[in-house]
Amino acid sequence: MLVIVGVRAEGPRLLRHMQKIGFTEALDSIVAADPRYSREAYVFLRDALDFTTKQQKKIKGTNVRHVAGPELLEGVRLYALKEFGPMVITVFSAWGIRKCEDIGHMVFNLIGAGIFGKTDEDSMEDFKSVYDFQEAFSRPFEPAKADAPKPAPGLPAPKSI
Repeated sequence: MLVIVGVRAEGPRLLRHMQKIGFTEALDSIVAADPRYSREAYVFLRDALDFTTKQQKKIKGTNVRHVAGPELLEGVRLYALKEFGPMVITVFSAWGIRKCEDIGHMVFNLIGAGIFGKTDEDSMEDFKSVYDFQEAFSRPFEPAKADAPKPAPGLPAPKSI
């Protein structure tokens, strides 16, 4: 299970840690060290984490401080569809995000900067091939496949050629 501590979370231990480095400063160093992903991608990821924890709180009825990698990816998927609709793949591509593993790399960059936390069991494997981007982000907007037209009542069915 991935332990993710968002920058808006509460608690004395976290607040002391957050005073050491803020999200903006962390992004400066992360993007300088790993320019694969844009600043906007990290801001989106933070917001998607907030969205995910709020969704889980509604379901579980309690504050959520641990989010597994696949749970976060599902939250990213839902939040991206909500925010960007059919443009998700285009936006993500502009930010450098092309597959689930990219989200994992971003999470581990934020862990390295002390913005997110993790357990000893957490790894990049949690983010490998959880879903296909084309399937997750394009399929919801594709038109439904129409069934073969049915003949009007009283007319013979068309003959196959």
